[in-house]
Amino acid sequence: MRMPNSYFALLDMAIVGVPTILFVVWQLVSINREIARDKAKKAVPPDASPERPGHPVGEHRLDDR
Repeated sequence: MRMPNSYFALLDMAIVGVPTILFVVWQLVSINREIARDKAKKAVPPDASPERPGHPVGEHRLDDR
């Protein structure tokens, strides 16, 4: 008995498609986590003091009073 060629085509698509889809999902999750980390870092600068002025960036020094 011969196996129809369509089964081989489905097997070939599965061998290539499943790892490709898994890789894409992994990359999306990884990028979204990295974006979230970057946003969290931007929200609180490491050298920020609790009494810093509320001026826009670049108008005054960090703790100019």
